[in-house]
Amino acid sequence: MDKQAEVSAFLKSRRARITPEQAGLPSHGKRRVPGLRRGEVAQLASMSVEYYTRLERGNLSGVSESVLDALCDALRLDDTERDHLHALARAANTGPARVRHRPKRTAVRSSVLRIIEGLHDQPAYVRNNRLDILAANPLARALHAPVFESESPNTCRFVFLDPRAPSLYLDWERVARNGVGVLRVEAAKYPYDRELRSLIGELSMRSDAFRGMWGEQDVHTYTKGTKRFLHPAVGELALTHETLALPGDDELSIAVYNAEPGTPAADALKLLASWAATQNQETTAAPADSEH
Repeated sequence: MDKQAEVSAFLKSRRARITPEQAGLPSHGKRRVPGLRRGEVAQLASMSVEYYTRLERGNLSGVSESVLDALCDALRLDDTERDHLHALARAANTGPARVRHRPKRTAVRSSVLRIIEGLHDQPAYVRNNRLDILAANPLARALHAPVFESESPNTCRFVFLDPRAPSLYLDWERVARNGVGVLRVEAAKYPYDRELRSLIGELSMRSDAFRGMWGEQDVHTYTKGTKRFLHPAVGELALTHETLALPGDDELSIAVYNAEPGTPAADALKLLASWAATQNQETTAAPADSEH
């Protein structure tokens, strides 16, 4: 990915979404394009128009932390967007030999596996920041059953390329946009990650929806929230999810889903656990039955 083009597209998209009124500036007549003018951003960030123009053209070479912070304030960036702009600046000021490379993960620690396996009543899985699912407990496999039909389950690939995704995720568009935002954050942090670039390229080629959302330049990080599922065996579940970082494995995290006790979602989770156990018993018994 072209680093300068990434910077330019991000800054232009953030500038376009802010009106003069939101920025506390006077608006003079009708504007041909939405958002602030370059000169207005420069004024808000206390820099020259020429310097801001250089930045918006994607040239962040030698830019200081204080200038980036002033630009973040002028563009009213949230914490995730601020981190993203700083990551873009780090990538612009380092070459392939010095930029951060993602550690290669081939296995999840056994202690982490025991943690998710011990959550009998809560779906839990381990993922990397490319949204590959590396390990999951039985309840998570039951909740995301169609995702695990792939040998290399990846939630973003499933969301955009599997026609069953809108049926599983009732808030499909929000889930899709969040996934795109996560990949964009990672693309800035690890611009030389071949697997990440391959995934983004695949989704861009095969999904019009992904290509459109990717072009909007939005960023996202998973922390907590609510996700609605429609499971074919137990019906609708509205589950709270938390993302837990793993110390020592910076690029891995645990996603855990739960429901408030006594709610329909909690009852549905219990039913899902029973269904999953039944499915597992049938799968285990199938080879023995076939011998008779």
